[in-house]
Amino acid sequence: MHVGPLSGIRIIEVAGIGPGPFAAMMLADMGADVIRVDRTANAMGGDPANPPADILNRGRRSIAVDLKSPEGVAVLLELVASADGLIEGFRPGVAERLGFGPDACAAVNPKLVFGRMTGWGQEGPYAPTAGHDINYIALAGVLAHLGREGEKPTPPINLVGDFGGGGMLMAFGMVCALLEAQRSGAGQVVDAAMVDGSATLMMMMWAFSAMGIWSEERGTNLLDTGAHFYDTYECADGGFVSIGSIEPQFYAQLLELSGLEAAYRDRGEELPHQMNKAEWGAMKDRLAEIFRTRTRDEWCEVMEGSDVCFAPVLTMSEATRHPHNVARGSFVDVAGIVQPAPAPRFSRTTAEVQRPPAHAGQHTDEILGDWLGLDGDGIAARRASGAVAG
Repeated sequence: MHVGPLSGIRIIEVAGIGPGPFAAMMLADMGADVIRVDRTANAMGGDPANPPADILNRGRRSIAVDLKSPEGVAVLLELVASADGLIEGFRPGVAERLGFGPDACAAVNPKLVFGRMTGWGQEGPYAPTAGHDINYIALAGVLAHLGREGEKPTPPINLVGDFGGGGMLMAFGMVCALLEAQRSGAGQVVDAAMVDGSATLMMMMWAFSAMGIWSEERGTNLLDTGAHFYDTYECADGGFVSIGSIEPQFYAQLLELSGLEAAYRDRGEELPHQMNKAEWGAMKDRLAEIFRTRTRDEWCEVMEGSDVCFAPVLTMSEATRHPHNVARGSFVDVAGIVQPAPAPRFSRTTAEVQRPPAHAGQHTDEILGDWLGLDGDGIAARRASGAVAG
């Protein structure tokens, strides 16, 4: 049974990698009935009691369809006829060549929302070329600003392009278009490009630049490790802590609890003003020296519960055990794999993981029955034609 705010919404996900599956996962977490259209070549069987470990594919059922055959495309269009939305992540023009582009889908379902997940978008000089997260955030004006002063740009794994600017913006775009379709009765194409989404995530930096308070020199600004009060520090045991004491009242607590204020007083020196950028380097050196005097856990004892804006820097496995995350249920165990819980949370229409990842084609017969109303003979006919496997 599907629960969550998107319960009753039907989405088709044409299997891909990275941002497309992430968008589909988010929609499934929110209660949508999402079916993943896998390749028939990947339908190698598998024990449902031992689901795959790729938890990015959680929450969906899988049907194996041969999209390179007219018979397989015909099955996909049958599914489209009863769907609310479809997500695909091919290069521009590929879906059209296969026979299920936006026009072909609109012909059988004018209300369908057709989501297109690409790196460069549907048009532009780069549109037909390959790329990855690092390239999209580079062209978007993001990567140049990630890293420390005097060092080369450092990509934040593939969080910004693939998942923040890509999959999350795709999910947002799908929900927007689905809401509009309920009013207008007409579907539309959602062109979600990672280069666009990544640029959007930089909006506050664009605002800072317009206000004259953001330098394009990497690692010299308030939020890019330029400031001593917004950075990470190594502790005596090799662990790290994060500090984000931007506001004056929070900075005052940092000075007190870290002992930095007392250190300056003991030396008979005047404490520099927080926003004196000329002193940031020296202040950072002194804070680094202080934080290396205690272990990470010892600093937690000192600063947790205060308004310093403090948190230990945790690994993935450590995060699952931290008391705050445990209290909130931020991580869940699904089929023996610990993973992030659905987010955001809702007071009434609770979101939850619908099911563990499926083997390719695991639910082919079930989907053909549920979505198309086919009986055993109808399912057997489509299997015999090579349109589906499972």
